[in-house]
Amino acid sequence: MSQEHSCGAEGCGAGQSGCGSCGAENAQTLDQFMESLEREDTLRRIKHKIVVLSGKGGVGKSTIAVNLAVSLGLTGNKVGLLDVDIHGPSVPKMLHLEEHRLESNGRKLIPAEIGNIKVMSIGFMLQDAQDAVIWRGPMKAGVIKQFVEEVEWGNLDYLIVDCPPGTGDEPLSIIQTLQDADGAVIVTTPQDVALADVAKSIHFCAQLNLKVLGVVENMSGFACPHCSETVDIFKSGGGEQLAESMNVPFLGRVPLDPVVVTAGDSGTPYIYNYSNSAAARAFEPIAAGLENAMKDDNREEKKMLIALPTSEGQLCMHFGHSDKFSIFEIDDAAKKIVSKTVVIPPPHEPGLLPKWLHSEGVSVVIAGGMGQRAQDLFTQAGVKVVVGAKPDDPEKVVLSYLNGDLQTGENVCDH
Repeated sequence: MSQEHSCGAEGCGAGQSGCGSCGAENAQTLDQFMESLEREDTLRRIKHKIVVLSGKGGVGKSTIAVNLAVSLGLTGNKVGLLDVDIHGPSVPKMLHLEEHRLESNGRKLIPAEIGNIKVMSIGFMLQDAQDAVIWRGPMKAGVIKQFVEEVEWGNLDYLIVDCPPGTGDEPLSIIQTLQDADGAVIVTTPQDVALADVAKSIHFCAQLNLKVLGVVENMSGFACPHCSETVDIFKSGGGEQLAESMNVPFLGRVPLDPVVVTAGDSGTPYIYNYSNSAAARAFEPIAAGLENAMKDDNREEKKMLIALPTSEGQLCMHFGHSDKFSIFEIDDAAKKIVSKTVVIPPPHEPGLLPKWLHSEGVSVVIAGGMGQRAQDLFTQAGVKVVVGAKPDDPEKVVLSYLNGDLQTGENVCDH
């Protein structure tokens, strides 16, 4: 939450974006604030965010990412697949979307759709698939940020992110942009030369406090298409040993299978079009195990937050005229206040306060008066509104609400 802040000008009690003395930076700060709201609103509508990483190129990371997205989609989930490999996007080819070009609805970019899977890639912006993207770090970070904030993802059960190999700009940018990703799936092959680089990816996740959901050992043996026997051309078991030594889960191994090459070149994911193949059969428990891990994840319950507009230490009678907001975290079971935070609202703009409080995770708003438009915006966002409360100490108002004896009168605001 944004904390109280003064620009330093004499007599300024406003926030960093709401004071005449700070006017030189006001527009930029408001733009940044609106961008953060847009990002938070987008991320709030995505239940699970999974980043697919590998420290080594050529291990089949994009193949795993695409087939993971398709597998999750086949079980009825709404899935997003985001390709942040700026210099070598493979997802369009693997999904037969090479000719797709981006469109806009006037506000956001529209991702490509295949069934219940939405797809976004820099490849959709290139005139020719052979065009080279020659960008430095800041440019790449900027477009990755746009792929989250400025794409119409809608409500998703999963967002799968396919990253380029290594621990450079793209993985760092997307992890920082997503803010609260569920974790990473690390892809490796069994050889020691690949395992050494994959270990770096695991350390990378640890430094960013990103959970490693598991390691997938790809190209683990060769599945003969004639006799179905598996031969360990590149060895086998190295990924599992690495996972065990670094105390992270091992999700499973996928063999080398000729249908994987055929599927990738034709844009037909093997988990769907070659479901009886050795690779597809090996991949199914990997996807199912990851999905179960998401369902069983004991994530922190959503906090109940109650917000009150305040002025001079009391509940403000007019919602849009308050200079501060008191936000209370509630222990809903015990009906008691856990904590209180006083924050300064953004500059007053029509419709901005409801969006801001919703982005902060507020569940209930109590006010003396509130215009109908603001009430409608809160209702659309699933936030409960209580109007007609009397001026009083905010904590007393909240406790009365929790005890069920809050006295309310008429809505004193009609604009």
